[in-house]
Amino acid sequence: MKNKIFLVDDDRNILLSVSMALEAEGFVVETFNDGESGMKAILKKKPDLVVLDVKMPRMDGIEVLTRLREESNVPVIFLTSKDDEVDQVIGLRMGADDYITKPFSQRLLLERIKALLRRRDLMNDEANGQGVQTDKIQYGDLILDDSRHLCAWKGEPLNLTVTEYLIIKALALRPGYVRNRDQLIDMAYGENIYVDDRTIDSHIKRVRRKFKKVDDSFDKIETLYGVGYRYKED
Repeated sequence: MKNKIFLVDDDRNILLSVSMALEAEGFVVETFNDGESGMKAILKKKPDLVVLDVKMPRMDGIEVLTRLREESNVPVIFLTSKDDEVDQVIGLRMGADDYITKPFSQRLLLERIKALLRRRDLMNDEANGQGVQTDKIQYGDLILDDSRHLCAWKGEPLNLTVTEYLIIKALALRPGYVRNRDQLIDMAYGENIYVDDRTIDSHIKRVRRKFKKVDDSFDKIETLYGVGYRYKED
């Protein structure tokens, strides 16, 4: 099945040129020229990935992302202006999975889209190419099911983004071992993107909040100040 990509940008030239490039690569593409219509369509039609401009009329990209993350874990790539580092940082801390600065090459955007979809799909891959399936991890009350991109706590599913899922997986794979922020950045984002330490902190806060919605006593993610994070051993 072809991956469905939604483009949300008020620049019609970008919508036209990028959609043509993505369709030529086999993607199914829908375009929207304002944040409000884009957000409604995303929640209704559930695309595989969203490319979202920050500065738009009616509803900007930051507000769209904020509302999306209340209901959806769809992967999001932000489009930001070259000099607007504030938008990049805020976007990542609020749950965007990647960003790219304007002006950009279509080839670069295409590679970022493919990389993010691979991050999502890596949960179906075989470990180290040796035929060992890594579909399901269970540790105490935590279940991570890569084949369905499902995280559950005490039988209750959590709606995690790709990045949040990879962070909790990185911690839960080695309970009791500390992961520093640089390690979590590498595991969750790879080497394509600059992410500051506070972005990881924001993701951890969001993950904890989601766990506490289903279990107010959840305390498995421990902070070691000045060092990093670890998943508490049972």
